[in-house]
Formats: sequence, structure tokens, C-alpha cells
Amino acid sequence: MEVVIMLLISAILSGCLVYVDTLLEGLVPMVLYAERYMDTLLGINAIEPIFDIFFAFGISLIILKFLKNGFNKYILWHDGDAGDEPSTLFIGFLKALATSICFPTMYGWLATIIEDMSNELIVLISGGMPISFETVIAGIATAGLFTGIVSLIFFICFFVLYIQFLTRGLEIMILRIGLPLACVGLMDRADSNLFKSYIQKFFQSTLAVLVQIVLAKLGVGLMLNAHVFWGVASMVLAIRTPKFLQEFLIISGGQGGGLSNKIYSTARIYQMGKALFKK
Repeated sequence: MEVVIMLLISAILSGCLVYVDTLLEGLVPMVLYAERYMDTLLGINAIEPIFDIFFAFGISLIILKFLKNGFNKYILWHDGDAGDEPSTLFIGFLKALATSICFPTMYGWLATIIEDMSNELIVLISGGMPISFETVIAGIATAGLFTGIVSLIFFICFFVLYIQFLTRGLEIMILRIGLPLACVGLMDRADSNLFKSYIQKFFQSTLAVLVQIVLAKLGVGLMLNAHVFWGVASMVLAIRTPKFLQEFLIISGGQGGGLSNKIYSTARIYQMGKALFKK
């Protein structure tokens, strides 16, 4: 009975292992630009125009709120302190407007950094690693039923992680669509925490993509070298990465500097890491 089960497990693993290793290729750009792949799958240009609609809507809300706050505060004198400098309101308006307009460009920089960094880390992990699927399957088959079951758990975790990647891509896409609306909160101190929380969630999602893809590749590499338990551990941690990052990733700073400062900090970390890898 055990022999039959091991033959069945070996047959399943033979198909999964090759598929899993190729599945990671091109996964990061697919997550960071989910709308492009969804438009390709749908066969129509249906998702990308949504960005333009919400951008125009967000800019309109920023302008309307600027006019409303200025009218209520400096003409009707019943909303806030009319003694506040008009420049404060105007600076908040410019801050919200500039962030909305510049965000697509800044996101392009951030996506390039995440993609380049993940590619370099993957090459660093898998560079020179011998890949012999037949040897791996033969090693698992001779290791016993327990090791075979653990190997199946590895692949189940991987496919769960793959679905999580797709979910993360949709999450980032929705956050990108809604950012012009979140920028409205930059105009008022009372609403600035909304934008701060929004950006914190955004960077948690993008950073999770980098950590998860590296852990997934590390898990596959360990699996290819027949270290099934370490492979499962890497895959489980990859699945738990969003919760893990949520425990310590806190966006600090003022109302408007959070986004630009965080992208600048990410770029600096990338440059230092890239220099370290080349040594």
C-alpha cells in the first residue's frame, strides 16, 4: 500500500516541480501591473481606463474641497479658524494635487526598483544551482512516505501562495486606482491619518511582493536540493509575510512627505543592496 501511495505522490510531484519553477518567472510584473494582464485575459481594454476615471474624479474632489474650505473659512467664517493663513490651505491643495498627478510616475519608479531587486535576489539565490528534477523525485521517493507527504504539503503551500500573489496584484491595483481619492485627505489635518494609513497599506503590499517572491524561490531551491522541511518552512513564511510585515512596518512622517520620502528611502535601500551584491 505504501509503495502505491509513493508512486502516486511521485507522479504528482513530477508534474508539479517543473511547473512550480517556471511559474515564478514574470510573476512580479504581473502583480505590480495586474491591469495589463487582466486586459489581456479579457481581450478588451476595460481595466486601464478605470484609472483615468478615478484620477479625474479625485482631481475634481480636490478642487471642490479647496473651494469649499476657502469659501466656508474666509467668507462665511464658520468652518475652522478664519485667522489661519490662506497659504496653509493653498499649500495643502498643492500637496494633494501634486501627489495625485505625480503618483503614476513615482509608482513606475517603485515598481522598477521592486522588479529589479527581486530579479537580482532570485539570480543570487538560484545562480549556479543544479536543477535535476529526476534526482529530486527519486530522492523523495526513496526517503519514505512521511517525506512524500511533506513534499505534497510544500506544493499545496506554493499554490496557496500563488493565489495570494494574484490577490495581492488586485489589491495593489485597487489601491492605485483609489489613491487620487485618498489624496483629498492631505488638505485637512483631521483627515491626514486616512492618507497615512492608505500609504502604509500600499507599501505593505508592494514590499510583501518582494519578500514573498524571494522566499518562494528560496523554497523551490531548497526543494530541488531535497531539503523538504526547509522548503516548507520558507513557503509557510512566504504565506505569512503580509501579517509579518504588518507587525513592524509603520509609515512615519507628515502629511505629504510620506509617499515621496518612502519611495526615496526604498530607492536608497535598493542602491545599497545592489552595491553589496556586486562586492
